[in-house]
Order: sequence, then structure tokens, then C-alpha cells
Amino acid sequence: MTETLHTPPPDATALGAPLAPTREPDQQPRKLKRSIGVVGGTLLTLSCVTPASTLFVVVPDLFSSLGTATALTIAIGSLLCVGVAFCYAELGTLIPSAGGEYAMVSTMAGRLAGWLVFVLSLLVVMIVPPVIAMGTADYLAPLVHIDARYAGAGVMLLATLAGLLDLRANAWITGIFLVLEVVAAAVVAVLGFAHAERGADSLVSLEVAGAGGGPDAVTAMLIVSGLAIALFVTQGFSTAVYLSEEMENPRRNVARTVLLTLGISAVVLLVPVAAITMGAQDLATLTGGDISGMVAAWSSSAVGTFISLCVALAIVNAGIVMVIQNSRVLFASARDKAWPAPVNAVLSRLGGRFGSPWVATLLVGVPGAALCFVNLDTLYGVTGVSVTGMYLLVAVAALLARRGSHGSAAAWRMPLWPGVPVVLIAVLAYVLSQQDAAYLVWTGGIVAVATVYWAVYLRPRRDTRWLVSVPTE
Repeated sequence: MTETLHTPPPDATALGAPLAPTREPDQQPRKLKRSIGVVGGTLLTLSCVTPASTLFVVVPDLFSSLGTATALTIAIGSLLCVGVAFCYAELGTLIPSAGGEYAMVSTMAGRLAGWLVFVLSLLVVMIVPPVIAMGTADYLAPLVHIDARYAGAGVMLLATLAGLLDLRANAWITGIFLVLEVVAAAVVAVLGFAHAERGADSLVSLEVAGAGGGPDAVTAMLIVSGLAIALFVTQGFSTAVYLSEEMENPRRNVARTVLLTLGISAVVLLVPVAAITMGAQDLATLTGGDISGMVAAWSSSAVGTFISLCVALAIVNAGIVMVIQNSRVLFASARDKAWPAPVNAVLSRLGGRFGSPWVATLLVGVPGAALCFVNLDTLYGVTGVSVTGMYLLVAVAALLARRGSHGSAAAWRMPLWPGVPVVLIAVLAYVLSQQDAAYLVWTGGIVAVATVYWAVYLRPRRDTRWLVSVPTE
């Protein structure tokens, strides 16, 4: 178990509470302000799951490769995520830090493991927002035609400005947008079921349109390969852990937010997917993945336009929450001294009025806008590999979470431990082994570079760098 810094409550030093290792008084880690409860945390976290934008932007790619097996694959991914959510809920209540996964894994499995999780999580959160943001142009098309790159950059800049506000304000903003995207998903579900062309047995028929127009069978290996993306589309519940440092009573509220978010997002995503699968005119239409076109065919162009605008707002919503999440990760890494001193000093600055990490927010949002002008086609695969690898390391940390003093600490405890993390480790390792070699090579190369940075810069300075802090309540 690695050493972590616990930022004490105001009277802790007066009571003689031990700190290991120690910092000078003027070097104590800065803490974010606790301002949100379960409702605010759930709204922000659900917005990061962004069911509608996931449904309209990511799921069509699954339909093209998995056809009628898409709903089954997402259902299996959601079931796996229950185990992952258990791990996040227990670790998040033990280690309520804005560092999220890396703080949890560093504390339980060692600094190097925590560093690699940080790199994987940063890779995910830096790639996904601009990729999704570029989808805005397609759904603004009923009103105005905009180049996808410029639309995506505009969304990223708007999300950056919103991210500079305090968290409570953003909870309300994203909550309003979330209502609209849930309404859009509900309309799709109602229309799909109302125009069903096939029965519920089609959800397990495992067919996809072949090159010649006839049906091809979806193999078990294709489903396993698709699980990495299925895990990605439901992975937003982890945002609750990033927000744990700003939650009131995190020992209780983090677990509630994680599990509540996963349950709601799974329903909001799975029900429309099932409806689309049953309501698509034929297998070729389903495999084509043009959900907006299907909605227009089931209803009218006006309804199709309404759905498209709701999706555009959902993408903006997702951008806001992802910028908030990513800036907290970057802020926490600087506070924990992952970089040279001048970089740490800049990234750990907080705004005086709203208390947000404004420099980290700008450094996440502005480069995200620039990434909209880069070809990111292969990065969905890299993201799927990164998410799977990150979950694998979190499961390892959960397996170690009851050693020593952590075993008696006040925290939410998952049922069926250690069975849940053991099964997750085995399943996720297998899913990882079945991913495309090119994506594995790209992700592995980035991890290798990060390991070199650890070996050359961080490890020789272990007393002054990568001091993972865990703020107390």
C-alpha cells in the first residue's frame, strides 16, 4: 500500500493526528469546496453519461457492426458495470478525492499503478469530448449547416466557459439539458415500440445486414469485441468519484450517486435501443444506424427536427460536464505534484469567486476545441481499450481495499466481495485481449511513454512528486 497524504480537518493537528508524509504548512494541498448533494451529483454524473448523445452518436456504430445484438451487448456491458460500480462506490467512499481513479488506485495498489490509471483516464477524458462535440453539426442540420469541426470547436469553447462557473450553477444548467435529452430518448422509445416490425425475440436473434443485403450471424467474438465500446457508453457513472471532493457527506453520497446514476443511465439507454431494434423497417435500416431518419419515418419531419435539436443540446450538456470532470483530474494531478513545480503551481490555481480550477479548465477546454480539427476516427477504439484497462486496475484496487486500516474504515462496502472484483479482473482481461491489435499498440505505446516518465522523473523524486492527497471531511 502506498503512502498518501490526508488533508486534515481544521482541528486535526491540534489533536495530534499523524500525517505521513508531511508537507510544510504553506504547502498543504488546496481543497475544493463541498457544495453538492446526491441530486446535484446525480444530475452532473448523468449528464456525463449523456444517454441521448451516446444513443445518437456512439450507438449507431454498434448497430453497424452488431445489428440486432446491440441491445444484448449493451445489456452485458451494463451488467459488468454493476460490478465496476460496486468497486467505484467502495473505493470512492474510502478515497473521496478529485483525483478519482488514480487516487483510489495509488492508495491501494501503489504509485505506479495509480500513475498509469491517471494516464489512461486522462487519455479517455481528453479524447471523448471533442469527438462527441463534432457530432453537433449533424443534429443542427435541420436549422443550419455548419462544418463539423467548427461546430465541435464552438461546443468545446462554450463548455469551457460554463466550466468556469461554480459547480452548483452547473448542476442546474446540466439538469435542464438532461431533462430534454431524456425526453428525446423517451420519444424514440415510444415511436420504436409503436412501429415494431419484429418481436422481442429479435433482441437475441444476433443478426446484422451482410454485404449482399442478406443477414449475417453475429458471433460471440464480435459481441466480446464490442463490449469495450459497451463499457464506454455506460462509463459516465465514474464522474461521481471525481466530484466526491465537492460532495457533502461523501461517505454516504458517493455510493448513492454512483449506483443511482448507473441504474438510470442503463434504463435510459437500453429501452430506446430495444425499441429501435424492434421498430427498424428492416435489417439494412437497422445496420445503417440512421436513428434520426427512422424517427422521421415513424412520425414526421417536425418530430425528427425536435429530436435532433434535443440531441444537439445533449452534446453541449455532455461537453460541459466532461470539461468539469477533466479539469478536476488535471487540478488534482497538479495538487499531487505530478509535474515540475512551475506547472503544478499554475494548474492548481482556484478562482476566487466560484472556487473552480480555472487554469485547468482552460487547459482542458481550449485544446479540446483544437482537437476538433484533427482526424480522430481511430480514437474510439483507443478509448475503448483505455476504459477497459482503467476498469481492470480499479478492480485490482478494490480487491486490495480491505487490507490494514482500510478494512475498518467507515465506508460503503460492496456485497459479494472479493468475488465481484475477482470476476471483473478475469472478464476485463479477456475483453482486453480481444481488442484490435492496432488499438492495443497505440494505447500500449502511450502507457510505455508514461512509464518512462515515471521511471525517469517521478520515481527518483518520490518524496516531493506524485504525493497523492486524500482530503478529509
